[in-house]
Amino acid sequence: MEVIRITPRGYCHGVVDAFRIAKRVREETSGPVHMLGMLVHNTHATDDLQTQGIALVDPPDRLAGLNQIKDGTVIFTAHGVSPQVKQRAVELGLKAIDATCSDVVRTHELVADLASKGYEVVYIGRKGHPEPEGVMGEAPGKVHLVQDPEDIEALDITGDRVAVTCQTTLSVWDTEDLIGRVKARYPQAEVHNEICRATQERQEAAVEAAKDVDVVIVVGSSRSSNSLRLVEVVKKLGCKPAYLVDRLEDLDVEWLRGAKKVGVTSGASTPSQLTRRVIEYIEALEAPG
Repeated sequence: MEVIRITPRGYCHGVVDAFRIAKRVREETSGPVHMLGMLVHNTHATDDLQTQGIALVDPPDRLAGLNQIKDGTVIFTAHGVSPQVKQRAVELGLKAIDATCSDVVRTHELVADLASKGYEVVYIGRKGHPEPEGVMGEAPGKVHLVQDPEDIEALDITGDRVAVTCQTTLSVWDTEDLIGRVKARYPQAEVHNEICRATQERQEAAVEAAKDVDVVIVVGSSRSSNSLRLVEVVKKLGCKPAYLVDRLEDLDVEWLRGAKKVGVTSGASTPSQLTRRVIEYIEALEAPG
């Protein structure tokens, strides 16, 4: 079966940097090393880090999770953490290493700056994801997390200074409608689009490739926001079936029934060997009837 390898795909610069930092810390540190949450949202990558001696502490709340770490070094993940988490690590006497993606750092700095100037910040993001949790900590009470139109309708902002920004791993198409709704309610709102370039490039490539294939397979974790968005944009904008697989064993050949060309891409935190296994398996398949 013919496979179209969609590019770019796989590790982005933030993921590469986070792995480099974690590896260096483990090599240079004699005591215990912990990551506060999955360093990147991929179970295989996380398992590999644990085999290297980096313990995983994966609480739903980063601040509370720090209390599980008694000593040693803690690595903050690529998704970033709030200033309160950083301060708590100091109070606990932990050595903190920050592996936050530079794009996420920029969003933290933007939100902190806007809040210091008296802005109320509408932040478009996914509830329960660590990136919004960290960003909101830059200005508690001044950052309003919205995920859907209902959240925007529920906003109660009375000040003149309003800004809107977003989680870096969403899609432009995800945020376009919500930004428009915020502007409709607050015409004075300043828009700061913080979607990272790597995310956007991967989504655009997937939608473009969907024109020439029958189905798209996205290799990535269900905890990975950017992987989930790849599936969504192919379905909504590429108008083709798309499926998420965490590993080869998740692939259902029935998804490929009647397909002549299969597009394969992967999330920004997916190890390349996982994607390669999926590609090689599909290439060796006879097309289901």
